[in-house]
Amino acid sequence: MEKVTIYTDGACSGNPGPGGWGTILFYKDNKKEIWGNEKNTTNNVMELTAVIEGLKMLKFPCEVDLYSDSAYVVNGFDKGWIYGWIKNNWVNSSKEPVKNKELWQELYNLTKVHKVNFIKVKGHSDNVYNNRCDELARNAIKEL
Repeated sequence: MEKVTIYTDGACSGNPGPGGWGTILFYKDNKKEIWGNEKNTTNNVMELTAVIEGLKMLKFPCEVDLYSDSAYVVNGFDKGWIYGWIKNNWVNSSKEPVKNKELWQELYNLTKVHKVNFIKVKGHSDNVYNNRCDELARNAIKEL
């Protein structure tokens, strides 16, 4: 299985408000930057979208090291939240419907295609690629 590294970040100006996301993919000697935006969204939606859009760029099943500063995204898999939500018909531990269910479902389906290792990085710190994703996300908001 081919190895790919992906860095992602989402940003919002106000929460909810205008949002952007940025993703960088590394495959062998190739680097690709992608980004997008939404007029009215939330930070968590942008974090999930950055991950989904990165994984959707992959043309065949890959082993992915995915770096995100979003505890929401990383913990969804590393702490097993998503498996509980699926088992409980998309109801969370507070007996409320899971927010952003459609995005979580899309991401879960992508993790069935790719072997994704979710890695939490400290946001706005010394990680050059996380900082670049933040820059891509903020620039995407400015494009609105």
